[in-house]
Amino acid sequence: MEKLTVLGTGYAMALRCYNTCFALHQGDDVLLVDAGGGNGILVQLQKAGIDPADIHHLIVTHAHTDHILGVVWVIRKIATLMLDGKYEGQFHIWCHKGLPETIETLVRLTVQGKFAKLIGDRILLHGVTDGEQAQILGHTVTFFDIHSTKMEQYGFTAEKDGKKLTCLGDEPYNPLCESYVKGSDWLLCEAFCLYGDREKFKPYEKHHSTVKEACELAAQLEVPHLVLWHTEDKTYEDRQRLYTAEGKEYYQGDLHVPYDLDVIAL
Repeated sequence: MEKLTVLGTGYAMALRCYNTCFALHQGDDVLLVDAGGGNGILVQLQKAGIDPADIHHLIVTHAHTDHILGVVWVIRKIATLMLDGKYEGQFHIWCHKGLPETIETLVRLTVQGKFAKLIGDRILLHGVTDGEQAQILGHTVTFFDIHSTKMEQYGFTAEKDGKKLTCLGDEPYNPLCESYVKGSDWLLCEAFCLYGDREKFKPYEKHHSTVKEACELAAQLEVPHLVLWHTEDKTYEDRQRLYTAEGKEYYQGDLHVPYDLDVIAL
């Protein structure tokens, strides 16, 4: 991938920023990863200058509201473009094998039939299993079970020309995923709050980690580039400065703490 557009950086109940989701770009083609919790995804895409007609792949990591409900709006938008003759080809949605039925049900319950009927025709839902691979935007994408403590959730790696990007989803790293994660050049990792604020935000009770744990993980795995997001939003305005300062105590690599709509060259 050539670059990453950060569409949202917040956790489920964030009010100062959008829910964590992002776009990966290869030329003019776009892979969207999750879509947040509502039609705000369309606003974020517009602000980022991303034309939905360029999105031909979407990875949905899991069924929590802040990741999947925006998918309905993306499908509605792309289906509209299809019916208006403004979208070329098919739209592929990738998710673990338990999610296609959920996504299709949400769409059929909430979207007009003329849009929903495109599912299975031009909108294709692909249910994948742990370790399954697919070719997406010229990259070999490997999906893997993150062994979530709350709900089935998949992360993925994307590899091309010896470079590897890994998305861990929104829960702490499980050593069972080491075979997938090792050798990553880029690691996309949740960090709910500062380690120094753990008593205030109680990340462990929410099955999340802190900046400290995420940075220690990247250092342990010798990952040269680390992106931290899926955070609380109470410190949003000062988050980049605060998280970077704490993170540098544990990780000496290239650390990114992006704000919504930041663009990261990969």
